[in-house]
Amino acid sequence: MFLALKLAFRNLIGAGLRTWLNAIVLSFAFVMIIFFNGFLDGWKHQAVNDSIEWEFGDGQLIHKKYDPYDPFSFQDSHDKIPDTSRFLSPVLVRQATIYPNNRMVSVVMKGISPDQSIVKIPVEFLKNTKVDFPVIIGKRMAKSNKLKKGDQMLLRWRDKNGTFDAANITVVEVFDNDIASVDNGQLWMDINKLWQITGLDRHATYLVAGNHYLPEKYNNWTFKSQEELLEFLLEIIGMEKISSSILYMLLLAIALLAIFDTQVLSIFRRQKEIGTYIAMGMTRFKVMILFTVEGAMYSFFAMILGTLYGIPLFRYFTRIGLSIPEASQNAGVTVADVIYPIYTLKLILTTILIIIISATLVSFIPARKISKMDPVAALKGKLQ
Repeated sequence: MFLALKLAFRNLIGAGLRTWLNAIVLSFAFVMIIFFNGFLDGWKHQAVNDSIEWEFGDGQLIHKKYDPYDPFSFQDSHDKIPDTSRFLSPVLVRQATIYPNNRMVSVVMKGISPDQSIVKIPVEFLKNTKVDFPVIIGKRMAKSNKLKKGDQMLLRWRDKNGTFDAANITVVEVFDNDIASVDNGQLWMDINKLWQITGLDRHATYLVAGNHYLPEKYNNWTFKSQEELLEFLLEIIGMEKISSSILYMLLLAIALLAIFDTQVLSIFRRQKEIGTYIAMGMTRFKVMILFTVEGAMYSFFAMILGTLYGIPLFRYFTRIGLSIPEASQNAGVTVADVIYPIYTLKLILTTILIIIISATLVSFIPARKISKMDPVAALKGKLQ
């Protein structure tokens, strides 16, 4: 095996520019695979952490009729807060309409306790104010409706009996976050105020669990763990990984095709050399291994080249992150303004293994022809 490695290395170095062109193309595929997967892993890490910190907590106790994607379910999806609801922060969800800048906009108003500390929503602004009806909104909500801190507008809602009511509200804070379901079309207020204007005293649509909450069974309530709540988000990221893999698999296929063509041409042009090896006592299998090792060695050259420009590239993006277009942030999925890629040892080792196995396989396929060669014909430079 050592002899095969030595001969393969000498032959590749002797091939000159052809070897390095193949290695460069393969190294580009190697770097792109790690880059894209690191980006998606970074997105997953940030999205999961933000969703837990801003919305899901340690799980949620949800009213059985509540469907966050069906506004028509909001009217009836509420019930009395369970008496034993320790380590739970109640949230009451109602549909409403606001009239900013002479326009009519449908919103979801959510009441939350101004004393809670389970999620990162800045509820302290709801109690440290002198205005009569304070609300807080996210930056995307503010931008889409051209609102800013201190703006007033009319809010219209229905109480528990379905009767319409209205009042002027004041935006006391515009907070920065990356969770679409916390920001887009959401109006946050003191739950005590929401109880007062709707007549739904001590009612909630869902309750966010803290770290020490132990799930219990209640009538009309269903507990969903972090894993269940994050399932939809993880499915989206998983689908994105599959679609992104098409790109770098195409790059890898191009690089492997170049290696395959090089090996086919090499075997055709080096018939006399192959015949000489066999005549000197090397078995056909050993010669076939020699050419397979040559092809596999392209992957090692590619990794060396990829390391030279890949490490500085990865460190650069890990430090400054990748800016995400605003259109993607408004797509209803948790996406930060800047995503910081994560390059794990598992990702790098897996990619290395894929590159080595792929290069070895495409080198072995043309090398199999050597096993059928007649050494006399090979010495004459004639393939059979």
